[in-house]
Formats: sequence, C-alpha cells, structure tokens
Amino acid sequence: MDFFDYGETCFVMCELCENDRAVDIHHLEGRKMGAGKNSQLNYIENLMGLCRDCHNNCENDRMLNLYAKIKHLELVCTRIFAKIEYEKQYEKRFKK
Repeated sequence: MDFFDYGETCFVMCELCENDRAVDIHHLEGRKMGAGKNSQLNYIENLMGLCRDCHNNCENDRMLNLYAKIKHLELVCTRIFAKIEYEKQYEKRFKK
C-alpha cells in the first residue's frame, strides 16, 4: 500500500473493473501451496488489488489474468515514472 501512497482507511478501487472496492490482493503469478507472507512472489509488480468478483474471475481465466497483469504493470510503470519526475523537480528546486 505504501507504493501507491494508500493509507489504512483509504478507499482502494479494484484495479481491473474500477467499479468496486478492492478487497483482495491477487498474485498475478500464482502462489504455491504453503507460500506465506514472506513468499518471493510478494512484490509490487505481482500484487494487484481486486474486488472479489474480479479476483475469482482472474483465478479461473488465464487470459483475463494476463490482461490484468498488463493493466497492473501499466499502473506500476506510471507510478514509478511519476515518482521519478517528482524527484527531479524536487532536486531542481532544493539543490541549487
């Protein structure tokens, strides 16, 4: 949640349908049985906030999951670019 600057009480929209609240964290590359919180699959590019319906649909439809992965990576890249641009502006302003 820190990556997207979400707080504990923020309303987080489903990244896929954008119509409902994200209540599940979907692993785009599926976890294996027994993989816990410290799994190597718990990185931002692999974790997507989804509503329950979209999560179930992604779990059962490989093509939808691939589409979700592309959509999520676009969002992550946009966020990274915005952070880079912000840092450039900060450096210009305060490091003269």
